[in-house]
Amino acid sequence: MRRILVISDSHGVNENVRKAIDKAKSKYGELHAMFHLGDVGADYPEVERMAGVPTYIVAGNCDYSNELKKRVIITMGRHKIYAAHGHIEGVNFGLDFLRYKALENECDIALFGHIHIPVYDEGDVTIINPGSISRPRQEDKKKTFAILELDDDEGIECRFGSID
Repeated sequence: MRRILVISDSHGVNENVRKAIDKAKSKYGELHAMFHLGDVGADYPEVERMAGVPTYIVAGNCDYSNELKKRVIITMGRHKIYAAHGHIEGVNFGLDFLRYKALENECDIALFGHIHIPVYDEGDVTIINPGSISRPRQEDKKKTFAILELDDDEGIECRFGSID
């Protein structure tokens, strides 16, 4: 099984990234990878160092580094993950184009940020937004992250956590 921390929209508040990593490890155990789904801020190399595991960071609409990719496609076991911030995929207007881009790339999981609200949608593509660990927009205003557990035999499990 692979346990993956998924965070987004930290907007340069690396202390909240640290809190998410620490909380995820203490509550769920060893991490095998981390995704940051954009709006990470200028000090994204520090985010990579903090994780201590393979880290995949995509550029958000507030990220200006030319070194960050707009999307990342990663294979983990029998799963293939499409990760993007979501602004290019128009997630403010629905998830159809994001789903289409994942399917076009033969991905069974799509991760996105941008809207600052946790989302879990199962279907032909499992779509997950971890919410924001710095600027949440959902009603309870919790600073959230997601834990994605991938098992080659049993599939996909997603849990949401909070640094609050």
